[in-house]
Amino acid sequence: MMSTTLEGASPNRWHVLFACFLAYTFDAMDFMLLAVAMPAIMTDLHLSLAAAGLIGTATLVGVGFSSVLMGWYADNYGRKLALVLSLVVFGAFTAAIGFAQDWWHLMLFRLIAGLGLGGVWGVAAAFIREVFPTHQRGRAIALVISAWPFGFGAAALLARVVLPSHGWRVLFFCGIGAVIAAIYIVLFVRESEAWKSERASTSTVKQSVSILEIFSDELRLTTVFGTLAATFALVGYWAANTWIPTYLVKERGLGTGMMTTFLILLNVGMFVGLHIFGWLGDRIGRDRAVILSFIGATIALPVYAVTRNNELLFWMGPVTALFFPFGGLFGAYFGELYPARVRSLGAGFCFNFGRGLSAFAPFLLGAIAARSSLSTGIALCSVAFALAAMFTIILARVQRHRQYGQSTQDAPRIQLTSEPR
Repeated sequence: MMSTTLEGASPNRWHVLFACFLAYTFDAMDFMLLAVAMPAIMTDLHLSLAAAGLIGTATLVGVGFSSVLMGWYADNYGRKLALVLSLVVFGAFTAAIGFAQDWWHLMLFRLIAGLGLGGVWGVAAAFIREVFPTHQRGRAIALVISAWPFGFGAAALLARVVLPSHGWRVLFFCGIGAVIAAIYIVLFVRESEAWKSERASTSTVKQSVSILEIFSDELRLTTVFGTLAATFALVGYWAANTWIPTYLVKERGLGTGMMTTFLILLNVGMFVGLHIFGWLGDRIGRDRAVILSFIGATIALPVYAVTRNNELLFWMGPVTALFFPFGGLFGAYFGELYPARVRSLGAGFCFNFGRGLSAFAPFLLGAIAARSSLSTGIALCSVAFALAAMFTIILARVQRHRQYGQSTQDAPRIQLTSEPR
């Protein structure tokens, strides 16, 4: 009873909530700094669309590796230490980009920054799952992930102020602010009681967590289909969002100031969407809410891409972004699919390995744009969201089948007329 109470409603949960929000704000800001600086970087270093896209790819490759490294670290050594390490790594190497002299430096620094960036989501999802009661988890993780548009907006505002007068190098120096979140965690956040209880109750021989555990007979299908759902969602998201700032400047003719205004309003829409769908997830189920968001993105994204009137495009931004809340929904959903022993590793692997697999999406969209246009490439991202919806439906069926099987084992006296298919 004691461990259930601690896991359901930890008194430390408000510090955890704020720390995860702060960490994810800087995580998002880091990603967006690259997107808003991309036009200036391309001009300064004379990069093609495809070469610039590979810089975004390097970040996501690092994130893919991080899903294993940081997830393993969090399940073996604790959520708190993993979160601090993630923040310090990506904060330091984001700032280092300001010293980059060529394309290879940018690739290397973004790859290492990605190793830190990928750790935040999985650790936060596990931490929130372990300190909040069931009926609050959807809204709690939605609040944390709503830091994503907040961080995007902060990056856009910084770009508006810093880029015109100081250039893109000084803009990246702002990434060192992630250390602020690390300091807060060190001072105020306690380790997850659920994680400590699980470690204390596990024999010394079995304490070390292996990545193979999330591919056990019980969890294999969950991991495979969870990763596929996240991969296609992130292919659509990263391909579109990496290039939307460049699209607005190069094809819609916006200046830097107006482009950042468009992006701020777009992220307002995403912020609202995270809270709407977080609330909806608590009411109708995380899986159904995720599927609805993917269907909305599949419809709205092509409309946004083909809109030629800039005033209408301005308002279509937040409407489209309203359907990009899957990061928060997956945080609550994936965290409930895995036991505490492998929760950070399992949830982090599905989401961040999916980010790694989606690494070439910015490069591919850049290649498509070179042959046709950025608007065509952005419109094609809707196909990825449709596939994400399909794999989420399969994942939900796998989970229900597993729960049904467990319930029949717990109640052997119930006579069944047929086996679940």
